[in-house]
Amino acid sequence: MLRIHFTGEDLARIRIAPEPDPLWELLISLNRLRRRDAGVIFGSWLKDTLPRVPASTRVLTALAPPVGYSVDFLTAATGGGVSDRTEALRSTPLRQVHTDLGEFGRRHPTRRLPSWCRELVTGEASGLGRIADAADAYFAAVLAPYWDRVRAQVSRDRSRRSTTLLDGGWDAVLSTLHPSARWEYPVLQLDYPVDQELRLMGRGLLLQPSFFCRHAPTAFADPTLPPVLVYPIEHQVNWASPQAGSADGQALTALIGPTRSALLHAVADGTSSTGELARRAGTTAPNASRHIAALRETALISSHRHRNTVLHTVTELGLALLGGGDPLIPEQSG
Repeated sequence: MLRIHFTGEDLARIRIAPEPDPLWELLISLNRLRRRDAGVIFGSWLKDTLPRVPASTRVLTALAPPVGYSVDFLTAATGGGVSDRTEALRSTPLRQVHTDLGEFGRRHPTRRLPSWCRELVTGEASGLGRIADAADAYFAAVLAPYWDRVRAQVSRDRSRRSTTLLDGGWDAVLSTLHPSARWEYPVLQLDYPVDQELRLMGRGLLLQPSFFCRHAPTAFADPTLPPVLVYPIEHQVNWASPQAGSADGQALTALIGPTRSALLHAVADGTSSTGELARRAGTTAPNASRHIAALRETALISSHRHRNTVLHTVTELGLALLGGGDPLIPEQSG
């Protein structure tokens, strides 16, 4: 059981990540590949991906077993895209490396690390560089071909959570985050492979939707790292098929016009206020408001007032227009 302890300040500092995290998706997808844990959702992806897995991936699997603890520093870097994250990985503090390797040894006492891991212990740049290079190669071969579809489905989840937040507040978001979630202030409880307590102590919490996470949510083992809760999203059944990607941009533009197409994409990407949408679409706020009204009247977006701001979220119909309206498979609790 994972128990996350909140204060009032923490509730005010909860955030939902706007994008999938490249390193978390890398780690979780790697575990899924090694366990052959595919099912109806990931079967096609697994079949297509296995022949492309780079040989250097064994560098990552040395520190990320298919079950149990993986070193936290693999996913600790924040901000930017995958190249920014892997560049930050090269600069992981030696103290963090030592802490994680010590925890790895305690959690996996019979597992032997390869000889190159001595470079990590001594702080040689080649050790972290080897890991960062392997991460770059894995992402390029395994995740990059599907990344637009991964982003679209994470955006779908974020839009739903935003609607839940507007309708019911953070209580509703936390209560519905996962089938195993049990929320009674000040503690959120979730099914977890081990017993773990996470005390936020005013640091807030980043809720990170994950595409490849399928069962229990996950979090850092090190309580001193910035608090993150990675949770599974719902999936379109045929997300990996070529026809399940985003609708052709020219076709969508021809259907609803360039400004409305740009606005609909911006809402789906997580942009929510009228002013932000106008900037993204390259138009004025009054013109954006007129087009947003048309999108709302045709049920492609919904709008809610939050204090002094009107926030917009994409609807199921809007998402279907952008990326196909296939059935959704909910996240699992076991």
